[in-house]
Amino acid sequence: MKKLIILGAFILTAGLVNAQTQTKKANQRQGNQKERIKQGVKSGELTKKETKQVVKQQRDIRKTKKAAKADGVVTKKEKAIINKKQNKANRNIKRKKNNGKSRK
Repeated sequence: MKKLIILGAFILTAGLVNAQTQTKKANQRQGNQKERIKQGVKSGELTKKETKQVVKQQRDIRKTKKAAKADGVVTKKEKAIINKKQNKANRNIKRKKNNGKSRK
């Protein structure tokens, strides 16, 4: 019985680690976007309203990734959805940083 519990825990852990590595590229992109947002706030390129909007978008992406990892496997469809959301967020950050509005 003890061996069965240990085996079950091992399989569960392996599945979670696998799900984590399946979103490695998405995690890297998310980190890059976070740094671009910080830089935009620091330089004044992003207004408070714009910052709230892009941060909300990043939160939505994190929730989507968490839901995708919940079952231990990130499918191609889930990866595509995450990628699409990150592409949209990337364009949004770029637009907002270069729209001429500045933090007052």
